[in-house]
Amino acid sequence: MTIIRQEDLIQSIADAFQYISCYHPLDYIQALGEAYAREESPAAKDAIAQILTNSRMAAEGHRPICQDTGIAVVFLKVGMNVQWDAKMSVQDMIDEGVRRAYNNPDNKLRASVLLDPAGKRQNSKDNTPAVVHYELVAGDDVEVICAAKGGGSENKTKMVMLNPSDSIVDWVIKTVPTMGAGWCPPGILGIGIGGTPEKALLLAKESLMEPVNIHELREKAASGAALSRVEELRLELMDKVNALGIGAQGLGGLTTVLDVKIMDYPTHAASLPVAMIPNCAATRHVHFHLDGSGPAHLPTPKLEDWPQVTWKADTNVATRVNLDTLTKEEVASWKPGQILLLNGKMLTGRDAAHKRIADMLEKGEKLPVDFTNRVIYYVGPVDPVRDEVVGPAGPTTATRMDKFTRMMLEKTGLISMIGKSERGPVAIEAIKDNQSAYLMAVGGAAYLVSKAIKEAKVVGFADLGMEAIYEFTVQDMPVTVAVDANGTSVHNTGPKEWQAKIGKIPVVVA
Repeated sequence: MTIIRQEDLIQSIADAFQYISCYHPLDYIQALGEAYAREESPAAKDAIAQILTNSRMAAEGHRPICQDTGIAVVFLKVGMNVQWDAKMSVQDMIDEGVRRAYNNPDNKLRASVLLDPAGKRQNSKDNTPAVVHYELVAGDDVEVICAAKGGGSENKTKMVMLNPSDSIVDWVIKTVPTMGAGWCPPGILGIGIGGTPEKALLLAKESLMEPVNIHELREKAASGAALSRVEELRLELMDKVNALGIGAQGLGGLTTVLDVKIMDYPTHAASLPVAMIPNCAATRHVHFHLDGSGPAHLPTPKLEDWPQVTWKADTNVATRVNLDTLTKEEVASWKPGQILLLNGKMLTGRDAAHKRIADMLEKGEKLPVDFTNRVIYYVGPVDPVRDEVVGPAGPTTATRMDKFTRMMLEKTGLISMIGKSERGPVAIEAIKDNQSAYLMAVGGAAYLVSKAIKEAKVVGFADLGMEAIYEFTVQDMPVTVAVDANGTSVHNTGPKEWQAKIGKIPVVVA
């Protein structure tokens, strides 16, 4: 009989969430390096270079890969011969580990979990409670998988009840383009098939914990070995999803997914539940066992195993912009896909700040900051540690601010916005009507972006914490013109162009 001590589980959980905050799984980062070498789209190649550079910087600096340090998800397989030497419940032990990890003063992580989700939505301040999945199995140890799942990819989860005769492949290929780029590709698709609706979703999430190994499956197929139906589906979906041409960050390119993972379970004769959950460029999970000998040991990765790719600001391909003298006329002159290096002062704001601004304007109240001829960055940064100006500060999904875009452009004097992924029709129309522009920063490059921020101070709504309005002073912060003053969106044009180039799936003409 194995005895697992309370402190061993707590400390192992704390160590695991600190570990995955700054270390990508090596299989993912090496697969991304191979995708970089293959990529032919300049915009996608630049985005992947930023993600790879950010990954190595985060590993070296022991700071989060992404500012969204995720909701804590834990899978436990508890051997039936295990006995607990503990006074706390398993949920409470895991929550204490998460609490230690997210409030660690040497690498403080962003607390994103809100209590009372349908009501006051108050931040728990320590990212608890965790989402825990338990399973009792034969054995003498406890198998643990910890994952930090960002909201951008979680929000793109899809689930459907197909008819038994329907094509799973057709549904996936039809559905992936509707997910936009808010899940920060290149990533991994997790697919659950069968069981009941909730079982399919759990299978999809659990499948994402497996290593990136599609290359091994290709080798198996090439050898002539027999493949299971699930293995055949993985290969077929991998090729057909990449043939969509969505590419890194949705800019168009050869690689949208690095792997497709599938788990299945027997289901009712009348049913075919299918769930799909993407994992983003900030793929974070770690797997360990507790056998009673003490806390888990998580080996430090070797930096020489990272792909040797380094992104640097290059004025040969990018245009420097002075935000302090920026005019509407200069914004209107930017071209779709143009790479800019931003310098000077910008403001920040996310969902809560935009909602409060809207309420204040409706009441005729004065805003705490003047937005005239300013640029706003959709970001909720990690708190700084040591001598940092700000913690990792990558962009959040811009579509959440679409409904506020016209108000901000027409009532505050704002002239441009920065965020992650595409904009929807409502925002694009407002941008076009106001001769504005939307700039895209790379999701998954949060630590890299933070190094371009030289000063940071809260200038409004301090009570909102990471959702407060900051003023950042930046130096050569890289962005791409994603929607220009004419309403042209590179997230619409890029994937169509690359789908046509790839040529495996007919281009759908709107």
